[in-house]
Amino acid sequence: MKRFELEDQDWKVICELLPARKRTGRPGRDERQLLDGMFWVLRSGARWRDMPERYGPWQTVYHRFNQWRRDGTLRRIAARLRNRMHGEGRIDRELWLVDGTSIRASRAAAGAGKKRGPEEPLDHALGRSRGGFGTKVHLLTDSRGVPLAAVLSPGQRHESQCFEMLMDQICLQGRRGRPLIRPKRLAGDKGYSYPAIRRWLIGRGIEPVIPYRSDQMAQHRGAPLRFDRAAYRKRNAVERCVGWLKECRRFAMRYEKLAENFLAMIDLAFIQRYLALGFSDTA
Repeated sequence: MKRFELEDQDWKVICELLPARKRTGRPGRDERQLLDGMFWVLRSGARWRDMPERYGPWQTVYHRFNQWRRDGTLRRIAARLRNRMHGEGRIDRELWLVDGTSIRASRAAAGAGKKRGPEEPLDHALGRSRGGFGTKVHLLTDSRGVPLAAVLSPGQRHESQCFEMLMDQICLQGRRGRPLIRPKRLAGDKGYSYPAIRRWLIGRGIEPVIPYRSDQMAQHRGAPLRFDRAAYRKRNAVERCVGWLKECRRFAMRYEKLAENFLAMIDLAFIQRYLALGFSDTA
């Protein structure tokens, strides 16, 4: 077994979620081999053309990556694995965590043309901040650090401006197939301490676990401001999840010109994270 490649039990979980092969005049490539090549690029951070020959022609693996990005295969696999974890009771609904992390962009990420698909932002989620040229990844996890959703923005965009978009990404299946998108509490740092965010959460029955900024404390008059410090201490789980994701070098540095391709890499990282956490033998 080579590094970063799927183990047999992981492939057994994944193969049932892949789209059916189309009948062609010649035998298709081994799907497991192609997926292993994608994971190798994700974890190593190398260029597609530097992929080891054991995964087949790099053009074939790259083409399949783009195909699965366009038709939503990678996004669907991540969602179905996430729902399976939820069905096994392994996603905490009591407390969810939110945070943003800056990702530097390499020179290879610049220069994308103006032609774009309907899901591709005009700025390709690239911008300049004090940290340099890059992208900001907004991440949602549960209290155990299981990644639930991610959205992209230019590097200079504040976390609070993408909060609602991030919360709208998650859709776990509840009982009888009903969508479940709400935890009981949500924790974030002071970057999310805005009245609009607190109103959004309270209006949906979610208790905010967000510390108040010093200027808000000074302006407040009357009853003491409520803040659950014990629950807030669990927020380090989202930071640990960011640390694990940045071990995937294709996440730690953005090389993709298109935001859609970078999000597809994040979907791959989510899939690998779910597989690393393991599943029960019964589907």
